Amino acid sequence: MATSSLSSLPAATPAPAWWRGSGGLVLLVLVLLALSLCSIMVGASQIKLANVFNADSDDLVSKVLFTSRVPRTLALILAGASMAVAGMIMQMIARNRFVEPSTVGTVGSASLGMLAVALVAPGLPMLGKMGVAAVFALVGTAVFMLILRRLPVRNALLVPLVGLVFAGMIEAATAFFAYRFEMLQAIRAWTTGDFSAILKGRYELLWISLGLTVAAWFAADRFTVIGMGEDVSANLGVNYGRWMAVGLVIIAMVTASIVVTAGVIPFLGLIVPNLVSMVMGDWMRRSVIWVALCGAVLMLACDVLGRLVIYPYEIPIGTIMGVLGSLLFLGFLWHKRAQLG
Repeated sequence: MATSSLSSLPAATPAPAWWRGSGGLVLLVLVLLALSLCSIMVGASQIKLANVFNADSDDLVSKVLFTSRVPRTLALILAGASMAVAGMIMQMIARNRFVEPSTVGTVGSASLGMLAVALVAPGLPMLGKMGVAAVFALVGTAVFMLILRRLPVRNALLVPLVGLVFAGMIEAATAFFAYRFEMLQAIRAWTTGDFSAILKGRYELLWISLGLTVAAWFAADRFTVIGMGEDVSANLGVNYGRWMAVGLVIIAMVTASIVVTAGVIPFLGLIVPNLVSMVMGDWMRRSVIWVALCGAVLMLACDVLGRLVIYPYEIPIGTIMGVLGSLLFLGFLWHKRAQLG
């Protein structure tokens, strides 16, 4: 498989063969399981290890466990894995390593869709809200791709800057309409990533994002090819427009399901694919499982950290991820700028 024309970061020191193979995946799964257990046990309500493995349906602690903690942990895993893979697809179709749904207007468009639902049909079921948010996210992402095609120069640093400006315009429009209709407080529910309100019956939309992530794995080779450009795709017999549309739909639906369920999780889809690509390269078929697992691990780690910093209170995961992700994003940009001279 040829290397794609993505503006990727320089490769780090190659990892040992055992790490890039099944040994690394096994270790990553063990870390995921350990963090999942920590996520289940950590919180304002004390849950001991014995409660986890000897749950009684009549016990109050067990009810907290299965009504709140387990659904929250599952939601974190599903959201982290699917958002990381969506970011990877975004980078493939945009052919730029410095973009992801929250930096190109996809997340902002989904939030605008949620505001439209709150104003026009506030009683719409969760699935309906997700559908509206997905349509808005799809339109916003498509507009960004049209802008991208018309850029005179496809500079590696210009694309993310244009994306940030475009995302800022959408967020400003959302804030304006929210202020106009006295909904500023309401939009905080889906613009700040927070899993503290996740309960049984309120996270199941994220299983849709898992299905879309699996679909992305099956289509990984196609996304790798379109990441090489339209001409290469045509030479290899891959329908560029069709798979571009498939990628946009996956990104929009994954973003919408996460925004509707827990709010905005910034930068996750940017930093995880970049870190994985330093070890695994740009071949999506090989690295998509790594991206999904690393996304889930990072989400769990940030959520547990947010619950421990000011225990028994907690910092929203969107805040933790925003600080960490923005620092890494600036580091990536600075490294690329130094590389370009």
